[in-house]
Amino acid sequence: MLLTACTNTQNVKITSVAQELVTAIDILLEPDATMLQHAQVANARLLKVYPKGFALDTLHKPHITLIQRFVRTAHLDKAYAAVGNVLTSNKITDWKLKAFKYYYLPDKDIGVAGIVIEPTADLLKLQQELIDAVAPFTVKAGTAAAFATTTENSDIQPALIDYVAAFVPKSTGTRFNPHVTVGIASQDYLKGMLAEPFDEFIFSPAGASIYQLGSYGTAMKKLYVWNLSH
Repeated sequence: MLLTACTNTQNVKITSVAQELVTAIDILLEPDATMLQHAQVANARLLKVYPKGFALDTLHKPHITLIQRFVRTAHLDKAYAAVGNVLTSNKITDWKLKAFKYYYLPDKDIGVAGIVIEPTADLLKLQQELIDAVAPFTVKAGTAAAFATTTENSDIQPALIDYVAAFVPKSTGTRFNPHVTVGIASQDYLKGMLAEPFDEFIFSPAGASIYQLGSYGTAMKKLYVWNLSH
């Protein structure tokens, strides 16, 4: 009833604001049980030395980011359809991927750690196809409002906003570093962890999803999921 009472000018303004809403998305692969087990072990280890970190759970689900983008919220459904066309044209669950080391991204005196996956021609091809598919729906920048938050996870780091805005091209193609984030610890601890021998292992993607990003770039809110079994 209130909308009916608005003037045409007011309606135009409301529509304009709605179209400008932006969502920070992560188009990702969901790993199989082999990777999940390794990620949980590493996460438990990091929580012991840095209890203020996060546990891998429904709000921090292990995943392999393919691309991160700021997308117009009003165009999310179109983005889902475009991504679905790409995903279903690839036999992703047949892939064999190799995890071969740990790494971390520094943030002041702490670091966000992950298990690194060897890039393959298939991964790089899929990434570029997804970049092209969502290009019509992306915007160059966003704010903290584009991210999902909870009472316990309300901090959106400025560096994260910049990271998503620059993901293409700074984290794609030859710069792509596919990984599964496993937790947070002090940089001193992580330097020692990276110096340890890493037992390489093979795993496969089990599915694909789009999530809204949350604090520290975690996959916090599931927006869309695809069943890739065939």
